[in-house]
Amino acid sequence: MDTVKKRIYVADDDDNIRQIVKTFLRSDGYEVEDFPTGDLLLERFLKEPADLVILDVMMPGRDGFSVCTELRTISTVPIIMLTARDSENDFAMGLGLGSDDYITKPFSAMALLMRVRAIFRRIDFESQKHESAAQQAVRVGKLTLDEDRRRILSDGKPLALTPTEYEVLKYLMLRAEQAVSREELLNTVWGFESVVETRATDDTVRRLRQKLGASGVNIAAVWGYGFRLEETK
Repeated sequence: MDTVKKRIYVADDDDNIRQIVKTFLRSDGYEVEDFPTGDLLLERFLKEPADLVILDVMMPGRDGFSVCTELRTISTVPIIMLTARDSENDFAMGLGLGSDDYITKPFSAMALLMRVRAIFRRIDFESQKHESAAQQAVRVGKLTLDEDRRRILSDGKPLALTPTEYEVLKYLMLRAEQAVSREELLNTVWGFESVVETRATDDTVRRLRQKLGASGVNIAAVWGYGFRLEETK
């Protein structure tokens, strides 16, 4: 059994929120460090990466969106965004920049803890379910799905994917040439139980298209429905 604690970094300029979040996460067995600004979190992350990052949007110095963008240039670490602005645009922007989840203030510490657990559970489940048996490689075009190492290779080279991008592309690869609805992706990847007004899937697919390059596949839009992964001619 793995006894190494997951390390979580939390950045929020509200001392009270940081203390509550830190207390709840530590009580659940996580190692937690908190920072009053995103700049300090980035500085620490560059020295020692974390397993998950929680970012407030509105902070002194660089805001959470800027920090998220910076982190995505160096890491695929899971990121949860916090904001007091209950705005659909902010929600879409956070996911569009590569965050994995988004929660608006005020929120309960337990609700945040459940989001953190869900992300780690998803990652751990994908890693553990293949330990007892070798898996047959899934290939589409020049893409190869390596579930044991939670990565997807293009022409033998690993793609730099966030956890959410990996889950979406994996889901499409396992259903290559099949139409997959936005609702299905939202439910499976993000855990939304019903259709919500969000561009989360579209923004993630847009980023994936940029990363696929000469992989020999394309994520085609299925008008009014969703997407289909298909090999290019």
